[in-house]
Amino acid sequence: MNSYIDKVKAINEKRETPPLAHVHNYGCQLNVTDGEKLKGILFRMGYGFTEHPEEADLVIFNTCAVRENAEERVFGNLGFLKHYKDRNREMIICVSGCMTEQSAVVDKIKSSYKYVDIVFGTNAFDRFPQFVYEVLNGRKHFYDEAGPGKDVSEGNEQIRSSTFKASVPIMYGCNNFCTYCIVPYVRGRERSRQPEAIISEVTKLVNEGYREIMLLGQNVNSYGNDLADGIKFPELLRRINALEGEFIIRFMSSHPKDAGKDLIDAMAECDKVGKFLHLPVQSGSNSVLERMNRKYTAEKYLEIIDYAKSRNAGFSFSTDILIGFPNETDEEFEDTLEIIRKVRYSNIYSFIYSKRTGTKAALMEDETPYSAKQERMQRLLELQREITTEDYRKYIGKTLDVLVDGPGKNGEGTLTGKSSEYIIVNFAGDASLTGRFVKVKITGARNWAVEGELV
Repeated sequence: MNSYIDKVKAINEKRETPPLAHVHNYGCQLNVTDGEKLKGILFRMGYGFTEHPEEADLVIFNTCAVRENAEERVFGNLGFLKHYKDRNREMIICVSGCMTEQSAVVDKIKSSYKYVDIVFGTNAFDRFPQFVYEVLNGRKHFYDEAGPGKDVSEGNEQIRSSTFKASVPIMYGCNNFCTYCIVPYVRGRERSRQPEAIISEVTKLVNEGYREIMLLGQNVNSYGNDLADGIKFPELLRRINALEGEFIIRFMSSHPKDAGKDLIDAMAECDKVGKFLHLPVQSGSNSVLERMNRKYTAEKYLEIIDYAKSRNAGFSFSTDILIGFPNETDEEFEDTLEIIRKVRYSNIYSFIYSKRTGTKAALMEDETPYSAKQERMQRLLELQREITTEDYRKYIGKTLDVLVDGPGKNGEGTLTGKSSEYIIVNFAGDASLTGRFVKVKITGARNWAVEGELV
């Protein structure tokens, strides 16, 4: 890879003005991290960066395949890029990420978006400089269809979007094959990074002043299952927690079938691990969970929640919920509302089911009208607003440790941040506190955040 980086850099150094690149990420935090790695490679090749694609000499759309509307946005935005390329014939247009691991998508780009120069997948970072070099030297198109791969790429420096919050992937891929999910097909099977590499990266980040470390994986609870040394995710948390420095550890996502007491114990006993668990339930109905191939029941899920609350009453939870899975009945949806009432989530990421070609659920008949799914979504959102409005009042009078994210939306002189419980906290303060831990006494509550005063 390094030889091609040097070759592209040599070409770029001969230009009258330094070339600019634009990287647009779609989808999850893993995609954002991939985009940061791509920016690191581009920087080494001599590119600067712009937020405006029309100014760029090289554009990358780093794509997501989880939901259909994400793909539609990518194709729509690709249409706009054609106008920019008509004005700048030297512009290099690249499409990367999960979408490009689907042969139908690549075929569509080949036939309908012939002005796209480079198409590459989720495991092609080390080959990306070669693709750019060959296009710069006259190759008309480069379509890399090697698949998601089986290896873990190390050593790619990232240009991070934050100076105090860093995402650190600990594993890639997924072995779960939920019937609605495309991820195992586009991200490949589970591959864990070596613990020494993770510890080294986190240590470097903390020493550089990063105060939030977000550990990422399609299912972080499966970390280490493919490693010979026997280290699993709870032990990794404990090792990172033992590092010196002032920082908070967060992670996502967890799969309920692999979330055991050892995970909860590590969270409760490690002082640097946030007391917040994102645990996607998807549905509260056992029959729907079975059709989804989730491999747990609602009862098993609630056992995890109850154990966490028994270890620390201040634990907060968020979740993902799919509404309108094929042939979901009113009774099955009521089971989902019931589990929301029992858990009392601080936040819910809810989506109406979107068919993904290539998954088993895409072959299921679905007689539930879309209007019914929309009505269920509205009922779910109303219930969640009631719960958060009521539950957030319990923080009034308490003092929370908050990592300041930056200026708030309540006008000049306001700040916003998140507590250990991942609760949004708004308060008055100077912007110089951004990236620091502060104590805030809570004075009020809304249905999405709490308000407080700096202590």
